Amino acid sequence: MKALTVYFFLFLAALPLHAQKGNIMWIDATANFERMSMPDSVIYYLNLCKELGFTDVVIDIKPITGEVLYKSKTAPQMKEWQGFKRSPDYDLLALCIEEGHKAGLRVHASLNVFVAGHNFFDRGLVYTGKDHWQSVNYTDSGLVPISKLKHKYSAMTNPLLEEVRSHELNVIHEVVALYPNLDGILLDRVRYDGIEADFSNISRTSFESFLGATVENFPADIYTYRKDESGKSIRVPGKLYKQWLEWRASVIWSFFREAREEVKKVNPGILFGTYTGAWYPLYYEVGANWASDTYDPSLEYDWASAGYKKYGYAGLLDIYTTGCYFFEVTMEEVESNNARISQRTEAAMGTTREYWYSVEGSAKIAMEVIGEAVPVIGGLYVEQYKNHPEQFTKAVQMCLKKTDGLMIFDLVHIVNYGWWAVLQNAMISN
Repeated sequence: MKALTVYFFLFLAALPLHAQKGNIMWIDATANFERMSMPDSVIYYLNLCKELGFTDVVIDIKPITGEVLYKSKTAPQMKEWQGFKRSPDYDLLALCIEEGHKAGLRVHASLNVFVAGHNFFDRGLVYTGKDHWQSVNYTDSGLVPISKLKHKYSAMTNPLLEEVRSHELNVIHEVVALYPNLDGILLDRVRYDGIEADFSNISRTSFESFLGATVENFPADIYTYRKDESGKSIRVPGKLYKQWLEWRASVIWSFFREAREEVKKVNPGILFGTYTGAWYPLYYEVGANWASDTYDPSLEYDWASAGYKKYGYAGLLDIYTTGCYFFEVTMEEVESNNARISQRTEAAMGTTREYWYSVEGSAKIAMEVIGEAVPVIGGLYVEQYKNHPEQFTKAVQMCLKKTDGLMIFDLVHIVNYGWWAVLQNAMISN
C-alpha cells in the first residue's frame, strides 16, 4: 500500500504543469513600474501572493509601447515611466524568478505582442520610426492609421506584416533564452485592434490570395457603413464578410503556431500560453479564435463560416487565462436594469444583455468552447469592482467555482483599494 501511495505521488509530480489548476496574480508593467523597482517591495508582494493562495505570478515585461523591461538586443528598454527612472541594470524578471521560486510560486513573463505604441502619450515604436507597422482602420470616416485614433490607447500593429511578426518572434525567443528558469510565457494582444482592422494594401493582397480571387470592391465587399434613424453609423456586412473573418483568424492562428514552435525550440519544458477576453460570441471582431479546433462556431453564430473552426488555437496552448471582465457576477444580474453596460470598455465588447455578459456566463462559454484542450483560468479586472468589495468577493468565488482557477488583474488595484483581506477571505471561503 505504501509503495502504491509513493507511486501515486510520483505520478502527480510527473504531470505537466498545464494539467494543474492555478491561481494567478498579474503584475502590470507600467501600473506597477515604481512599486516593482525596489527589491524589498518585490519580495514582499511575492510572499504575500503565496500566503494568500496564489500559485503563479505573471510579470508583464513588454507593455503596449513595445518597450521591454530588461536589457534587450531586439527592443528598446523602458527605463522611465511617468517621471520615475530605473537603472538599466535592474532586472525585474530575474529577481521575480529567483524570489518567486523561493516562495514556491511559478513565474511567467507576459508580453504584449501586436501593439507598439501608447496613443495617450504618443510613445512607442510606431512613434519612433515604425509607423508603417501600425494598423490601418476602416472607420466611418474612411481608412485611418490607428495612431490618429486618439480614443484608442493601444496603437495596435498589423499582425500580417512579416517585419512585425519577425520582430515579435525575436523578442519572444530572446526572453525564453535569457531566462531558462522561467516557468511560462503568456502572450497578450495577439489579435487585431478590432473589426475595423486591418485594411492596408498588404492585407487586401493576402486576403485575395486566401480567396484565390480578386476583391472587386475593397473594402465595401467586406462591409460598409450606413446611418440608423438616430444618425449613428452602423456596419453592414458585405458579400465577403465571413470569408474575411476566417482569413483574419487564420493570420492569428498561424502566429500562435510559429510562436509555440519558437518557444519550445529554445525551452521545451516552458509553458506557452495567452490571455484573451472571455466574450467569445464577439471575439471574432479581433480575429482571435481561442476555442478548440473541435468546436464549430458556425453551428451557433451567423458570423462564422464553416472553415472558421480550423483556426481555433486552444490546442496550441499549455496555459490559458480568460478575462471574465464584467461587474455582473451571475447570469441573472445581467437582465437587471442596473447592469453596468458602460463599464464594458475592452476590445469587441457590446451593449446587449446576453447571459455571457457576466462572470458566470462568460466562464460557462469559455469552458464550453475550449473543451478539454487546455484548463481555463477565469480572470477578473479588479477596477470594475471599485467601492464594491462584496461584488468582487462574489466574482472571485464564481471564477473558482466555474473555471479551473483564478487570475487577478492586477496587483495595483488590490494595493490601492487595500483589498488583501477581502481577496484572502474570498479565496478561502470558496
